[in-house]
Amino acid sequence: MVLICPCFRKMGDLEDINHHIHDRITSIKHMLDLSVIELPQNKMKKLGQELFALERLLEEFEKGVDQQKEQLKHLKELDEVFQKYLQDGQHIKDNIPPHMPRKKGPLKGSEPAINQKEAVEVPPAEKKHSKSFVREMEFVTMPEFESIPQYMKGRVTYEQLNAAVESINAAVAAKYKIVHQSIKTLNNHSRKLHQRFKDQETKDTKGQYFVVEDDIREFTQMKVDKRFQGILNMLRHCQRLRELRGGGLTRYMLL
Repeated sequence: MVLICPCFRKMGDLEDINHHIHDRITSIKHMLDLSVIELPQNKMKKLGQELFALERLLEEFEKGVDQQKEQLKHLKELDEVFQKYLQDGQHIKDNIPPHMPRKKGPLKGSEPAINQKEAVEVPPAEKKHSKSFVREMEFVTMPEFESIPQYMKGRVTYEQLNAAVESINAAVAAKYKIVHQSIKTLNNHSRKLHQRFKDQETKDTKGQYFVVEDDIREFTQMKVDKRFQGILNMLRHCQRLRELRGGGLTRYMLL
């Protein structure tokens, strides 16, 4: 806020200030014009007061100009910051990743206690449909991707890694859709797959979701090659899956 003398506060705008200064200068000029003759002592005192007042007025005016310059500097800095935020926001809007990581639920064993008043018994009809639930692998976040050692990442990009997550999720969903269906509703090919899935299960896979390489080939367009094995290593590093070997199979179990 600009501080000015009391006479300034009574004025509405710069035009009034200009008139005020002009009147002061005119008064001083008149006194100087009369200085050719000998002025009374009181007139000389009046002239000195007018000059002093004008000097104070100009000092206050200069202070006001300096303060306005400082405010203008701060406004320009704020405008630069605002423009940067605007550009960042536009960049985020134009580059929204196709795979948005979801918030993970509480870790096993750390679930908060449920108030008995809040607990609701699930009707049998709804429990029956719980088989349709299929667990999905969480997408990898950028900080997690950056934590992967470079030798492990190779040339795989963040987008390619999450595209692989999406493909694995698709394979899991397709596999367990068949597993959860009644055999009577399946065609011959699906029945063979259903039996194969059941044969691959062990006591260690009970209640877990997993896929094998044949499932990736069956339900996705991904190539099961050396690059795919590298992606699996990255997902293990990010704690998205673990391997379970046995019976000549490697099972990739979702965590």
